[in-house]
Amino acid sequence: MRIRKTRRGLALQAVAGINVVLLGMDMTAADCAGLLGFAIHRTDHTEGNAGWLCGMKTFEATDPGLGPEARYTTDRHPIQGFTWSDFSAKPDHRYTYRVQALRGTAAALEAYKEVEVEVRTESEFGGNHDVFFNRGAAASQEYQRRFEGIPPDPKNPLDPRWAWLSRHVMEAIVAFTGRAAGRGWGLRVAAYEFRLPAFAHELRKAHLRGADVKILHDGNANPPGDDGAVFPRDENRAVVAEARIKGLTRERVTRADVKQPPISHHKFIVLTKDGRAEAVLTGSTNFSLGGVFGQSNVVHCVDDPAVAQAYLDCWNKIARNPPHGELRDGFEARHPVPAGLPSPGTSVLLSPRRSLDALRWYAERAREAPRALFMTFAFGMNDEFKQVYRDGRAPLRYALLDKLLASGVRREQRPAAEAEMRALRALPQNRFAVGNLLATNRFDRWVRETLTGLNSHVRYIHTKFMLVDPLGRDPLVVTGSANFSEASTTANDENMLVIRGDTRVADLYVGEYMRLWNHYAFREWAAAQPHPSDAKFRHLDTSDRWWRGYFGDTERSRQRRYFSGAS
Repeated sequence: MRIRKTRRGLALQAVAGINVVLLGMDMTAADCAGLLGFAIHRTDHTEGNAGWLCGMKTFEATDPGLGPEARYTTDRHPIQGFTWSDFSAKPDHRYTYRVQALRGTAAALEAYKEVEVEVRTESEFGGNHDVFFNRGAAASQEYQRRFEGIPPDPKNPLDPRWAWLSRHVMEAIVAFTGRAAGRGWGLRVAAYEFRLPAFAHELRKAHLRGADVKILHDGNANPPGDDGAVFPRDENRAVVAEARIKGLTRERVTRADVKQPPISHHKFIVLTKDGRAEAVLTGSTNFSLGGVFGQSNVVHCVDDPAVAQAYLDCWNKIARNPPHGELRDGFEARHPVPAGLPSPGTSVLLSPRRSLDALRWYAERAREAPRALFMTFAFGMNDEFKQVYRDGRAPLRYALLDKLLASGVRREQRPAAEAEMRALRALPQNRFAVGNLLATNRFDRWVRETLTGLNSHVRYIHTKFMLVDPLGRDPLVVTGSANFSEASTTANDENMLVIRGDTRVADLYVGEYMRLWNHYAFREWAAAQPHPSDAKFRHLDTSDRWWRGYFGDTERSRQRRYFSGAS
């Protein structure tokens, strides 16, 4: 949900997701004279507690010197920014957020404006759309604090590290599978990576309950790795064998007529009742340890028989390994690209297709975004979207990338490709962030971070979604398995949900997007510092300058206006 209130010139908009509440504040520049920051108080009506929320920065004059992992209440050391997110929010809780604008001195702060809003975070289950983001912060200060950076124990499924990293993604997969309660129920699984033993055993349990379970996984004869194994086929086969479910599986071979076939990149489960589609679980999450517990991913469940039927039809088509051309013709005919905006509601686009029309349609929707655009790129940015970020309509355009360049860019092409991306980043409308971690201790009071080791190729950002004006009245969310690339459009098995006009879904996605964007934007900046271990801690500003960059023709000014709900 979202709500906006203004009191005595201080505006506050709260956008409540499941685990994130995004706050946007706004005041006139004249009212900001002397502003030292914002204090944020939260009352949790569900659990019956209240207190000032905390940040990491302090005033030099009142710094208590508590060390690199300390947190400081914002009534004493306020937030110097016009957007802030509460990442400690819990699902289906009622909260009141009270924001004060503070001035005076570090030792004698005075609240001169105040506004509050009441919100309820979304429930994890029970809607037509249930959306689950894993932690996705492959390296984080919180993981260091809780677990000292130690990777989870692969031999202990009850290791609390797994649950913290999953953030209910694994639980959502198990719960969805568990809905196949017995005879009459069915599950149809399409998986690129079927390398998650716990999931395989849940499917076996469903089968033993009497459910009709059929599993399709990538079986292409891809070039072997250094160890001679074919990825992901050989590991898929090993998990099937270990779970004793070979009789429930088929191998999907996208093309038997080429040496290096496209990949069967789906990650979905269809729930059926008496042979009819009931619901579908889809998203970017591979059924693997790295997919669920490592890189950023989303599981998106849709309880809509028409949408689920499109996925069931897809499963039935690809299960018999038809000729590639037949599949492309069928998907183009059954799922045509809309002319302009899609109809309100939820629709589906499937690949492979004959042409790039679907990719160009995504790019056109991004180019026409009226106020803001948010996209993720796991494997570099396609030329269609480089053009969007070069001359798109939106005055605020975010991009979140796993790497600045795709891994396939040849060495001799890299200087020009990097220069092109730097030029895009320099445009005032664009705000880019690239996956990274803090590789040194005591940078700006932060501690060194390490990765879990669950991912090697895509370590940080694996989601594939686009948000067109998500805080507007008519948002567009595109999400699924496809990487906004030519291969994902004309070659691979892929699926995308297209959701128009659902503000709840848009709120869930934009809050999580900004959680990840803020996380990685800082880490990328920190990694670019020449001597981060020698960097001096920067205290909160007392010179009355910090807020000036949030006004005028700047990216921060656009951010302030958009997230605060200013017209």
